[in-house]
Amino acid sequence: MTQQPDPYWGLPDPALHAEFYADIPVKRLVAWVVDTVLVILIALLALPFTAFTAVFFLPFFVALVGFAYRTVTLARGSATWGMRLVAIELRNARGERLDTMTAALHTLIFSASMAFVIPQVVSIILMLTGARAQGLGDLMLGTAAINRPTKG
Repeated sequence: MTQQPDPYWGLPDPALHAEFYADIPVKRLVAWVVDTVLVILIALLALPFTAFTAVFFLPFFVALVGFAYRTVTLARGSATWGMRLVAIELRNARGERLDTMTAALHTLIFSASMAFVIPQVVSIILMLTGARAQGLGDLMLGTAAINRPTKG
């Protein structure tokens, strides 16, 4: 019998380095609240630049601003501003920061799961029960949120 290779070989092992996954679900919730407030504020600040026509499709406009915000912040630092506030970041299965494509795919899956109740509930359950506190999008892409490693 051969042993299967660990698909998350670059991420910290939750059994050996549990500190990387400590309080991740709570921190993700706080980050989500912060990011939601920021996205709404950015959308409201951008509203005049649409000659206020975005008022007619405001939920779509906010979703579009959120997609851009989330993709750019994840691609630039592997964390949104809310995630940075609570000292977590997303890493791929190799333990590397997210590239632009993975950030966009993660954002797309996140946005789709936010649009439907069942995927979001499944994602929350997975975060609360999994060893790496991964949501549905994380499992699909092989990513995980970890507590930011200290430098040095």
